[in-house]
Amino acid sequence: MPGFEICRGVFTGDELAGLRDAVEAAVALAAAADVVHETVSGDGRRIATTVGLRGGPPTSVHREPGGDVVRNLRPVAHLDDRLARCAEDPRLTGPAARMLGTDRVGLLTSKISFKRARVGSAFIWHTDHSFLARFLDPRAAAEVVTAMVFLDDADDGNGALRLVPGSHRTGPRPDSEGPRPGEPAPVTIRAVAGDVVLFPTLMLHSSGPNRSDRDRRALLCLFQPAGRPHLRED
Repeated sequence: MPGFEICRGVFTGDELAGLRDAVEAAVALAAAADVVHETVSGDGRRIATTVGLRGGPPTSVHREPGGDVVRNLRPVAHLDDRLARCAEDPRLTGPAARMLGTDRVGLLTSKISFKRARVGSAFIWHTDHSFLARFLDPRAAAEVVTAMVFLDDADDGNGALRLVPGSHRTGPRPDSEGPRPGEPAPVTIRAVAGDVVLFPTLMLHSSGPNRSDRDRRALLCLFQPAGRPHLRED
């Protein structure tokens, strides 16, 4: 078994259009918010932490290297009611619960990945577990499933997601380490807007740059067994 699941055509029509509007509203809100802390990564990416918005926690805003274009935003579910409803949608929570082997799940955190046309940069090989283990017990960080909702068509030209089937069975590994000898070849997820892919946090994944004239936006909801607290990054 590869360890991931692709659900085709989950969101369509007005519902999909509403999610696109919601992520743009969220990034506009966060980009204009007061900043309480900012750092610059080694590759020139500005990472800002804003004040809490709409009564929620601070928002982390990551920008593309050397510029103002937003690359990543989290958490986001509280920034727009449409995003909050999506994070509770049984079309996401149901498959996540099955993957975790539990009856019910709750939201750990949420984020938006922006790969803007001609600007969006690559994401190196990594696991979501390596990030979560900074704040959670490693076992709890492994009991999480990421549901990635594609808001635009995604292919090789605009930075499609790549997954290594079965890599979640090998345990934690450092970021930037690619597939190991003997592991299956990476699978490129060529998705249509409205598709959803779910994968465990220990699964190795990456994505290429966006060299096209099309945006590649995605909403990601990270689910855990119900009853556990939301992620705090402080």
